[in-house]
Amino acid sequence: MFCFAEVVVSPPFVFLPLVKSLLRPDFHVAAQNCWVKKGGAFTGEVSAEMLVDLGIPWVILGHSERRLLLGESNEFVGDKVAYALSKNLKVIACVGETLEQRESGSTMEVVAAQTKAISERISDWTNVVVAYEPVWAIGTGKVASPAQAQEVHSVLREWFHTSVSPEVAASIRIIYGGSVNGANCKELATQPDVDGFLVGGASLKPEFVDIIKSATVKNSA
Repeated sequence: MFCFAEVVVSPPFVFLPLVKSLLRPDFHVAAQNCWVKKGGAFTGEVSAEMLVDLGIPWVILGHSERRLLLGESNEFVGDKVAYALSKNLKVIACVGETLEQRESGSTMEVVAAQTKAISERISDWTNVVVAYEPVWAIGTGKVASPAQAQEVHSVLREWFHTSVSPEVAASIRIIYGGSVNGANCKELATQPDVDGFLVGGASLKPEFVDIIKSATVKNSA
Protein backbone atom coordinates (compact mmCIF):
# COMPACT_ATOMS: atom_id res chain seq x y z
CA MET A 1 0.00 0.00 0.00
CA PHE A 2 1.32 3.46 -0.92
CA CYS A 3 1.39 5.87 2.00
CA PHE A 4 1.85 9.59 1.46
CA ALA A 5 3.12 11.88 4.20
CA GLU A 6 2.62 15.59 3.58
CA VAL A 7 5.69 17.41 4.88
CA VAL A 8 5.57 21.11 5.73
CA VAL A 9 8.66 22.96 7.00
CA SER A 10 8.29 26.19 8.95
CA PRO A 11 11.46 28.32 9.26
CA PRO A 12 11.57 31.90 10.59
CA PHE A 13 10.03 34.43 8.22
CA VAL A 14 13.31 35.86 6.90
CA PHE A 15 14.40 32.41 5.68
CA LEU A 16 11.15 31.41 3.98
CA PRO A 17 12.22 32.20 0.38
CA LEU A 18 15.61 30.51 0.83
CA VAL A 19 14.17 27.36 2.37
CA LYS A 20 11.44 27.24 -0.27
CA SER A 21 14.06 27.40 -3.02
CA LEU A 22 16.17 24.62 -1.50
CA LEU A 23 13.51 22.08 -0.52
CA ARG A 24 12.48 19.25 -2.80
CA PRO A 25 9.26 20.16 -4.62
CA ASP A 26 7.00 17.76 -2.71
CA PHE A 27 7.90 19.47 0.61
CA HIS A 28 5.97 22.64 1.41
CA VAL A 29 6.78 25.70 3.49
CA ALA A 30 4.79 27.40 6.26
CA ALA A 31 5.16 30.75 7.99
CA GLN A 32 5.14 30.67 11.78
CA ASN A 33 2.52 33.42 12.04
CA CYS A 34 0.69 36.14 10.14
CA TRP A 35 -1.35 39.24 10.94
CA VAL A 36 -5.07 39.18 11.63
CA LYS A 37 -6.22 41.50 8.85
CA LYS A 38 -5.18 43.25 5.65
CA GLY A 39 -1.78 44.91 5.73
CA GLY A 40 -1.51 48.50 6.87
CA ALA A 41 0.25 50.49 9.59
CA PHE A 42 1.12 47.45 11.70
CA THR A 43 4.88 47.82 11.98
CA GLY A 44 6.75 44.55 12.28
CA GLU A 45 3.81 42.32 11.35
CA VAL A 46 3.67 39.93 8.40
CA SER A 47 0.39 39.94 6.50
CA ALA A 48 -1.31 37.02 4.80
CA GLU A 49 -0.96 38.97 1.56
CA MET A 50 2.83 39.03 1.96
CA LEU A 51 2.89 35.25 2.32
CA VAL A 52 0.74 34.85 -0.77
CA ASP A 53 3.10 37.13 -2.71
CA LEU A 54 6.03 34.93 -1.67
CA GLY A 55 4.22 31.78 -2.74
CA ILE A 56 4.06 30.42 0.82
CA PRO A 57 1.04 28.07 1.01
CA TRP A 58 0.84 27.37 4.77
CA VAL A 59 0.85 29.30 8.04
CA ILE A 60 0.91 28.20 11.70
CA LEU A 61 -1.54 30.15 13.87
CA GLY A 62 -2.34 30.10 17.58
CA HIS A 63 0.92 28.53 18.72
CA SER A 64 1.01 28.34 22.51
CA GLU A 65 3.99 30.68 22.75
CA ARG A 66 2.01 33.39 21.00
CA ARG A 67 -1.05 32.71 23.13
CA LEU A 68 0.88 32.78 26.41
CA LEU A 69 3.70 35.26 25.79
CA LEU A 70 1.93 37.67 23.46
CA GLY A 71 -1.57 37.37 24.90
CA GLU A 72 -3.34 36.14 21.77
CA SER A 73 -6.88 35.24 22.85
CA ASN A 74 -8.98 32.43 21.44
CA GLU A 75 -11.05 35.01 19.58
CA PHE A 76 -7.99 36.73 18.13
CA VAL A 77 -6.61 33.40 16.91
CA GLY A 78 -10.00 32.57 15.40
CA ASP A 79 -9.98 35.88 13.52
CA LYS A 80 -6.46 35.17 12.24
CA VAL A 81 -7.45 31.72 10.99
CA ALA A 82 -10.49 33.12 9.19
CA TYR A 83 -8.51 35.88 7.51
CA ALA A 84 -5.68 33.58 6.42
CA LEU A 85 -8.19 31.16 4.90
CA SER A 86 -9.88 34.04 3.07
CA LYS A 87 -6.55 34.66 1.33
CA ASN A 88 -6.34 30.98 0.32
CA LEU A 89 -3.62 30.07 2.80
CA LYS A 90 -3.72 26.66 4.47
CA VAL A 91 -3.65 26.84 8.27
CA ILE A 92 -2.14 24.72 11.02
CA ALA A 93 -4.23 25.86 13.99
CA CYS A 94 -2.72 25.07 17.39
CA VAL A 95 -4.65 24.23 20.54
CA GLY A 96 -3.50 22.90 23.89
CA GLU A 97 -3.51 23.22 27.66
CA THR A 98 -0.95 24.35 30.24
CA LEU A 99 0.27 22.09 33.03
CA GLU A 100 -1.97 23.89 35.51
CA GLN A 101 -4.99 23.37 33.30
CA ARG A 102 -4.22 19.67 32.88
CA GLU A 103 -3.72 19.17 36.62
CA SER A 104 -7.01 20.93 37.34
CA GLY A 105 -8.83 18.57 34.97
CA SER A 106 -9.82 21.26 32.47
CA THR A 107 -7.87 20.02 29.42
CA MET A 108 -10.93 19.14 27.36
CA GLU A 109 -12.73 22.35 28.28
CA VAL A 110 -9.71 24.46 27.27
CA VAL A 111 -9.13 22.68 23.97
CA ALA A 112 -12.82 22.77 23.07
CA ALA A 113 -13.01 26.52 23.76
CA GLN A 114 -9.96 27.17 21.58
CA THR A 115 -11.43 25.13 18.73
CA LYS A 116 -14.91 26.63 19.14
CA ALA A 117 -13.49 30.15 18.68
CA ILE A 118 -12.23 29.07 15.26
CA SER A 119 -15.41 27.23 14.28
CA GLU A 120 -17.49 30.34 15.03
CA ARG A 121 -15.54 32.20 12.36
CA ILE A 122 -15.17 29.69 9.54
CA SER A 123 -17.49 27.30 7.73
CA ASP A 124 -15.01 25.34 5.59
CA TRP A 125 -12.37 23.23 7.36
CA THR A 126 -10.86 21.80 4.16
CA ASN A 127 -7.64 23.80 4.47
CA VAL A 128 -7.24 23.55 8.24
CA VAL A 129 -5.10 21.10 10.19
CA VAL A 130 -5.57 21.15 13.97
CA ALA A 131 -2.41 20.68 16.03
CA TYR A 132 -2.86 19.57 19.64
CA GLU A 133 0.20 20.72 21.56
CA PRO A 134 0.08 20.30 25.33
CA VAL A 135 2.05 23.32 26.51
CA TRP A 136 3.73 21.34 29.30
CA ALA A 137 5.31 19.03 26.71
CA ILE A 138 6.78 21.65 24.37
CA GLY A 139 10.56 21.68 24.51
CA THR A 140 10.56 20.15 27.98
CA GLY A 141 11.40 16.59 27.04
CA LYS A 142 8.07 15.54 28.55
CA VAL A 143 5.74 13.88 26.11
CA ALA A 144 2.07 13.12 26.41
CA SER A 145 1.79 9.35 26.55
CA PRO A 146 0.20 7.74 23.49
CA ALA A 147 -2.93 7.19 25.62
CA GLN A 148 -3.02 10.86 26.72
CA ALA A 149 -2.57 12.09 23.16
CA GLN A 150 -5.22 9.71 21.84
CA GLU A 151 -7.67 10.74 24.56
CA VAL A 152 -7.52 14.41 23.62
CA HIS A 153 -7.50 13.74 19.87
CA SER A 154 -10.51 11.45 20.25
CA VAL A 155 -12.44 14.04 22.25
CA LEU A 156 -11.54 16.70 19.69
CA ARG A 157 -12.79 14.52 16.85
CA GLU A 158 -16.00 13.85 18.76
CA TRP A 159 -16.36 17.61 19.29
CA PHE A 160 -16.13 18.11 15.54
CA HIS A 161 -18.71 15.36 15.01
CA THR A 162 -21.17 17.00 17.39
CA SER A 163 -20.45 20.70 16.88
CA VAL A 164 -19.45 20.94 13.21
CA SER A 165 -20.40 17.84 11.19
CA PRO A 166 -19.68 14.11 10.95
CA GLU A 167 -18.03 14.76 7.58
CA VAL A 168 -15.55 17.26 9.02
CA ALA A 169 -14.88 14.97 11.99
CA ALA A 170 -13.97 12.15 9.62
CA SER A 171 -11.76 14.24 7.34
CA ILE A 172 -10.04 16.76 9.65
CA ARG A 173 -6.39 16.04 10.36
CA ILE A 174 -5.51 16.34 14.05
CA ILE A 175 -1.76 16.24 14.61
CA TYR A 176 0.22 16.06 17.85
CA GLY A 177 3.02 18.40 18.92
CA GLY A 178 5.12 18.22 22.07
CA SER A 179 8.67 16.81 22.24
CA VAL A 180 8.05 14.38 19.38
CA ASN A 181 11.25 12.57 18.39
CA GLY A 182 12.52 9.54 16.55
CA ALA A 183 12.19 7.36 19.64
CA ASN A 184 8.52 8.01 20.43
CA CYS A 185 6.98 8.84 17.05
CA LYS A 186 6.09 5.29 15.99
CA GLU A 187 4.08 4.51 19.11
CA LEU A 188 2.32 7.87 18.93
CA ALA A 189 1.60 7.33 15.23
CA THR A 190 -0.25 4.09 15.90
CA GLN A 191 -2.99 5.92 17.79
CA PRO A 192 -6.18 5.95 15.70
CA ASP A 193 -6.86 9.68 16.00
CA VAL A 194 -3.26 10.95 15.70
CA ASP A 195 -2.88 12.00 12.06
CA GLY A 196 0.66 13.38 12.13
CA PHE A 197 3.02 15.59 14.09
CA LEU A 198 4.01 19.20 14.69
CA VAL A 199 7.72 18.69 15.27
CA GLY A 200 9.98 21.15 17.07
CA GLY A 201 13.63 20.59 17.92
CA ALA A 202 13.77 17.12 16.41
CA SER A 203 13.06 18.60 12.97
CA LEU A 204 16.63 19.97 12.99
CA LYS A 205 18.12 16.52 13.52
CA PRO A 206 18.54 13.46 11.27
CA GLU A 207 15.78 11.69 13.24
CA PHE A 208 13.28 13.96 11.47
CA VAL A 209 13.42 11.41 8.65
CA ASP A 210 12.28 8.69 11.06
CA ILE A 211 9.39 10.89 12.18
CA ILE A 212 8.28 11.40 8.58
CA LYS A 213 8.53 7.67 7.94
CA SER A 214 6.37 6.94 10.99
CA ALA A 215 3.42 8.04 8.87
CA THR A 216 3.50 4.56 7.35
CA VAL A 217 3.07 2.76 10.71
CA LYS A 218 -0.71 3.01 10.88
CA ASN A 219 -1.16 1.87 7.29
CA SER A 220 1.09 -1.15 7.67
CA ALA A 221 -0.30 -2.25 11.03
